[in-house]
Amino acid sequence: MTALLDVLVVGGGPTGLALAAQLRAYGTRFRIVDRSLDRVHESRALVIQPRTLEALAGFGVSDELVARGNTAMRLRLHLPRRVVRLALFDIGMADTSYPFLLFLSQAETETVLAEHLAARDVVVERGTELVGLEQKGPHSTCRLRDRDGREETVRARYVVGCDGAHSTVRAQAGIAFDGYAYPQTFLLADLEVDGLEPDAVHTYLTGAGVLFFFPLGSPATWRMLAMRPPGAPDTEVTLSLLRKITDRYTDDRLMLRDPAWMTDFRLHNRGAAHYRAGRCFLAGDAAHIHSPAGGQGMNTGIQDALNLGWKLALVCQGAAPEGLLETYEAERAPVGRAVRRLTDRAFTIGTSGNPALRVARTQLAPRLAPLALRATALRGRVFRTVSELGIHYRSSPAATAGSRPPGRGPRAGDRLPDLPHGIQSRCAGPGYHLLLTGPPHLWSDERIAPLLRGRDHLVGVHRVEDRGPWPGVVHGLVRPDGYLGFVARGAYLAGLGAYLDRWLPLPE
Repeated sequence: MTALLDVLVVGGGPTGLALAAQLRAYGTRFRIVDRSLDRVHESRALVIQPRTLEALAGFGVSDELVARGNTAMRLRLHLPRRVVRLALFDIGMADTSYPFLLFLSQAETETVLAEHLAARDVVVERGTELVGLEQKGPHSTCRLRDRDGREETVRARYVVGCDGAHSTVRAQAGIAFDGYAYPQTFLLADLEVDGLEPDAVHTYLTGAGVLFFFPLGSPATWRMLAMRPPGAPDTEVTLSLLRKITDRYTDDRLMLRDPAWMTDFRLHNRGAAHYRAGRCFLAGDAAHIHSPAGGQGMNTGIQDALNLGWKLALVCQGAAPEGLLETYEAERAPVGRAVRRLTDRAFTIGTSGNPALRVARTQLAPRLAPLALRATALRGRVFRTVSELGIHYRSSPAATAGSRPPGRGPRAGDRLPDLPHGIQSRCAGPGYHLLLTGPPHLWSDERIAPLLRGRDHLVGVHRVEDRGPWPGVVHGLVRPDGYLGFVARGAYLAGLGAYLDRWLPLPE
């Protein structure tokens, strides 16, 4: 009989690699397979948000990602008759160690994650495809086929589909994937462009459509994204075509040359009806796809994986109840829906041929954009949303406020802010982390040890005497994904004990 895995991860892109990194950190028995023979070498996703860097920092890869990428980004909004200059993430970022948008090719992101896994004896089994899945009893039976056509049967307690928009796991689990395709066709190219200011994102808003140039670095200096003009034939993507579109969308004298990669594509906005069916879970593009507006796609997928991974690991260890897995969809499905709404609105405003929206792009935007961008409170809220630092799980059953919640500071379900800077790194790594603020005599070992006895290997304790996340005497339990599971004022620990009994119950 084939050995039983805890988890089979299907898909070796950024979402699957992030999930594998977390499962490996907990010593979970898993395999990760991908039907592609090789990882991506095109740039594809090229933005890493601050919250994703925070979430990956516990694996020790964020510094390497930053070293390989570009953080010195500005925005140049090219409007009719003027250019609006704006710094990216200049406010609202005081509580993170990564107050910037990181531009890095997806190929590089995957390389860093794969190298992290390889150093821990984890290798993506490429050329291996999931061809059958049957859920029966306490595990799923999966049929895998390798590049030579050989098949094997694998039993796994759980299967996670990180296998993209055409997910086999989703299809085998019978989960609907509803939504729609946008009517526009888009052109994508990595190439050289003469005449663009470096270290800036250039956005051209015109009545005919939108044109973007993103600094890339590798495999070319620039990534170009353009909408094929309405009514234009779907001809082959050539450098000549890209030059014609650029000349149509801008009066700037830009010279396009030396393309490393060119393609065209259609965009969809779709979401899975559920993120779980029995012992199968979905994450990343298998659960939600949308326009690239705001650079949300890859980041949302990685954060899906890091929300799910620790829950699977603790349940497989027997340290957490099966019910913890129910919180995955409860927490991440609202995030997926919000991202789909946000990107749809931004995409529609930027591309629609509706006469009213065309007037807004070409006439109202030049007048109102400078005023809106000077409104620091509004700009700060936008940055918090795009950076994904504002994501919270306050309505989750795995986020509980004590009977006396703090009046200020983060609440149960909020991300732990990195204030004072470095507190996130103290609470990184597998397991929960108990933060105790206020005078140290309130938090003696005699008071804390009985609460944690039998699960002290799963809960780290950190005493923060001053400059903590909350003023005064507060105790907060940080979940393994960096969000607060429990927060209460004072030194009365009964509420915390009840939370631990529910989500980290002692063995009977």
